[in-house]
Amino acid sequence: MQGLARWLLRNAPAAALTALAISGSGLVSGVAAAQSGPVSPTPAPGTPALGNTGSIEQIRQLVACGGTMFAVGTFTSISQGGQTVTRNNVFSFSQAAPYALTSWMPSVNGTVNSIQLTSDCQHAFIGGQFSQVDGSSAHNIAYIRTYNNTMVQSWAHSANGQVDTILRTGNNHLLVGGKFTAINGSSKRYYVSLNPGTGKDDGYLNLNISGHYVYPGVGVNTTEVYNQQLSPDGGHVLVEGTFTRVESTARQQIFMLNLGNHGNVSIWYSGEFNQFCADKHPFYIKSAAWSPDMSTVYIADTGFAPLGWSNTFPLTGLCDAVAAFPATRVGGLSHDWVNYTGCDSLLSVAADSSAVYVGGHERWADNQDACNQQSPTAIPAPGMGGFDLNGALITNASGTAGLYSRDRGLGADDIYRTSAGIWIASDNQGGSNMCGGLSGLAGICFLPYS
Repeated sequence: MQGLARWLLRNAPAAALTALAISGSGLVSGVAAAQSGPVSPTPAPGTPALGNTGSIEQIRQLVACGGTMFAVGTFTSISQGGQTVTRNNVFSFSQAAPYALTSWMPSVNGTVNSIQLTSDCQHAFIGGQFSQVDGSSAHNIAYIRTYNNTMVQSWAHSANGQVDTILRTGNNHLLVGGKFTAINGSSKRYYVSLNPGTGKDDGYLNLNISGHYVYPGVGVNTTEVYNQQLSPDGGHVLVEGTFTRVESTARQQIFMLNLGNHGNVSIWYSGEFNQFCADKHPFYIKSAAWSPDMSTVYIADTGFAPLGWSNTFPLTGLCDAVAAFPATRVGGLSHDWVNYTGCDSLLSVAADSSAVYVGGHERWADNQDACNQQSPTAIPAPGMGGFDLNGALITNASGTAGLYSRDRGLGADDIYRTSAGIWIASDNQGGSNMCGGLSGLAGICFLPYS
């Protein structure tokens, strides 16, 4: 903790800023008490973990609602408090210690990628790649009760392709993205707004998203809306995926959606997003996050290295890096800072008023002068990194390693922030179960504010 205390002394004004708490619906639930700085590097013990099934299993997303955490992904069992119970791709548990599992155990027969809750937490919207919920036919999207294990049959529940992301907005729209070309009776492709009460297209979005990434040697990629994040004021959404045109406007990797009388594309955009990474990674901006004051957008990237890279250093572009962009500047937009892993993927990012947190299967930070090895300036930061608001890695007391760490596995797929701390969703590849030096945390790690 000495490294954290020293960092706080250097950054007291920034650390004193107010943090916002984001609810399970994705909405700003209010202004939380001002936090004292970055989260603790020491995880809370006793949180649920993926069961030891011998298969690779994964938590894809975590959200909170009404004091309960909801988790989705690809798994068949969950361990907590010395017991292992059956849970098929969806479960919930207490948000506070001792993090006891609830009795909620709807059975979903495939991967669940995303979950959102109604404002009263009595129902959940789920999306993924599945064909049955509670023994009933449901294709890739469903509306289920959280007070029992049943699906609401009257709510439309059929998408012809996988659903990657669901976001409930404050103006009563359910924004759904994925690889589908038809959903719940609508012919909208890849991104649609559904009525939360019926599951039907409510006409709020008409973006005509299209295109995919084409360049020499590129791997197979298809149009897709993969991820999205609501702004703290509820007025904008960041959207990541594979596309080249949105609402007749050229966009790649990421765009900003303005929420008004209808959703429309913002003029916020950078030419840096037009750059390509290695042929195996055509889609590389996997996640984004807002700063609490909405002044900055942070992105977490895969990509290996720039297309056509010839082993020259320092690295350039956005591939395998975390970067910060102004959220309000629209002309000549370029990054404020970028920090490279040295050719290891980042998959998730979150931010509070004093730090930016990233997760993936990275080994280092500050590694702009090497690829797949540690340069003289690089600092170990396995599986997770924390950065100050100027892009400098937050380190331990001796400066020899990042303050945060976790088993790398496939990579931390989601980082979810609340007023109490950050929740990290990951996997158990290769027996991965360590976070912050504590074992037994396969799939879920909670780092509280000190």
